[in-house]
This record gives sequence, C-alpha cells and structure tokens, in this order.
Amino acid sequence: MQCSYFDAGICRSCTLLDTPYAEQLAGKEQRSRELLAAFPAAEWLPAAASAQEGFRNKAKMVVGGTVEAPTLGILDARRRGVDLSRCPLCTDGILAAMPALTAFVTAAGLEPYVVPDRRGELKYVLVTESPDGELMVRFVVRDERVLPRIRRELPALLEALPNAAVVSVNLQPEHKAVVEGPHEIMLTERETLPMRLGAVTLNLRPQSFFQTNTPIAIELYAQARAWIDEVDPASLWDLYCGVGGFALHAAAPAHRRDLLTGATDALPAAARPRDVTGIELSPEAITAARETAEQMGLETVHFEAADATAFALAAPEPPELVLVNPPRRGIGPELAGWLEGSGVRHVIYSSCNPVTLASDLAAMPSFTVRRVRLFDMFPNTAHVEVITLLERVA
Repeated sequence: MQCSYFDAGICRSCTLLDTPYAEQLAGKEQRSRELLAAFPAAEWLPAAASAQEGFRNKAKMVVGGTVEAPTLGILDARRRGVDLSRCPLCTDGILAAMPALTAFVTAAGLEPYVVPDRRGELKYVLVTESPDGELMVRFVVRDERVLPRIRRELPALLEALPNAAVVSVNLQPEHKAVVEGPHEIMLTERETLPMRLGAVTLNLRPQSFFQTNTPIAIELYAQARAWIDEVDPASLWDLYCGVGGFALHAAAPAHRRDLLTGATDALPAAARPRDVTGIELSPEAITAARETAEQMGLETVHFEAADATAFALAAPEPPELVLVNPPRRGIGPELAGWLEGSGVRHVIYSSCNPVTLASDLAAMPSFTVRRVRLFDMFPNTAHVEVITLLERVA
C-alpha cells in the first residue's frame, strides 16, 4: 500500500507499512504462536487476511487547525493538528465525506480544541460507515453552547451528505485522554446505524463498540458460530458482548439457521433455539443488541447491562459454553479463576491482545486449546485478533 502521509513522515501509525503484507501476516502468526507456545493447540487454522487499505469503517479524527482551515486527523508531537482526511485506511464513503465535514466545521464556526492551551470547542469528528454506505457522524465538543450553531448548519450538512443517517453531538468537557463523554445529544430522528454482516444485521448506536474491519468481523463471527455449532451447547454466555455480534450469530444451532437467513422450511420437531445471554457494561450497546434480537424474533436471547466478572460471580449456575471478547487488558485473574472452577465445558476466547490472552490462559490450566485462528483486523500494524476454542480436560 502506498501512503503519502507515511512517505512524508507525517503519520507513522502504520508501523509495518514498509513490510510486504505476506511478511506482516506471517510475523503476526509467529509472534502469536510464540506467546501461546505453553498451550499447544490441536490445530492452528489458516490466518484470515485483510485488505491493506479501505477497510476501516470508523474514523476517529482529531480536529485541529483553525475555524477557517480546520484539520481532521491526528496531533503531532507539539499536540497540534495534522490533517489526515485522505487516509487510505478508511472506506471510500468516509473519505468522500471529509470535505463536507471540514466545510461544516467552518460554517458552524466551531473552534478546534487546542490541547496545550486547553481552549476551543470541537475535539473530535467520529465517522462510521455501514456496509450499505450509510454514515453515523458524531461531533465531540466541550460545551453544549455550540449546539445552536450545529443545529443551524445541520440541514446544509445533510444536503451535502444525504447518506448521513445518524448525526449526534457528544459532550466531553474534561481535559483528559478520553475521547467521549457520557452524554449524547441526537440531532437526527434515527439513532441506530444498521451494520449488515451477512445474515445478521447489527444495530450500532453512538458510544457502542464495533469491530473496525467489517470484512474481517464477518469472518470472525462466522468462525465462532462454526465452533459453537460444532459443540452445540444448549446455553451460552457472550461476555463483553458489545452490540451482540457473537451472541446473535450464535443464537440458534445449525438446523435453526433459518432465523438468520429468513428461510421458511419446516423444522425438525426437536429443533430448539439456544439460551443465549449477552453481557456488556454499555447501556447503549445493550439497547442496540436488544433491538436486533427483537427484529430477528430471537425470544431466547437476552441482553443485560452489567460488569462481566460481577455477572459471572453472581450467577446461580454456569452455561455450557462461555464466549469472552474482552478489551486489551484481557479478562483478568478474577474471571479467569471463575472459569477455571466453574465446570464450564467450553470457552471461546476472542482476544485483541495475545499477551493478555496467554496470561489469562495460564490461570485456566483445566482447559486445553483445541483450535486457534488469527484474524488480521488491523493490517499494517502489530495488532491482531486471535480467537481460540478451549475445552475442559480436567
């Protein structure tokens, strides 16, 4: 992949861009194998490769520059704005929206936030594109006093970007390294962005986590679903479920895949949906997951806004299978210890950090790693997603 920002030394976020892609992928797998060497896997499946560019469905753009000439991109070493509005990692739809968003900042008179001086109004512009080309646009500001100007210019923005289905303002008044604040103000009638992933269409709301690489996310969910269908548990927990991607894909065994595809063929008398519970700390994500489950008619899928560890520790009995998809810090010793002593037969662990994955596996010696597969969710960087199927052997 050729990137003018990288070549000019303006942005070096893609630390592996000088490395041929095949070597990138092989290096990531080798590193993951080394980290998991203490847990010999029965099988390493072929890695899922990504496109090198045009894969990012979300752009988190720091706003810099001036009202008259705003930049959308990153901050340099002096904490000043650097424009990356043509970053080749982003989808075509996001790139096409950048000129209109830059013009909107100027038209609304939104002063970019200056980090060293702690002054200004607009901190970030966050843009997400769905597989169907619709956009979610969010403006992260310090104070709601800018709302009249944003509302004034909103019709012009929607005319310039007719595919902007969801637009909101997020309030983040604090001067700290946290992108979003807790308060979201919706500016459009629609509040959710449909994210079509094969047979399942997830609903994405502001402040909800979603995988940034849609094609790889589709493969990741399909892999987890295949392993779940193979084990065929009657009950399953999806911990750190986000908007319900794993849970909703796993909601029925293979002979009930009609729920996902819309087929109307007669079902075997013994066919039964799975009892699936999704747990996520974000109420916004849970609202979105419940909306999808209702749309799909999945009556045995339940979602709850709660801490994953606290939920597990308080549950009267475990399910037959637990799927975990934690942030980079991993599940931690408390939840790993609970899984070790729970009696759960199978665990599927999807990790964006093989280092903490290895640490968590060390705390669960009763499980063996049956299968491992690497998904290159973040090409051109050292980051990777690794999913493992664990089976209790002791």
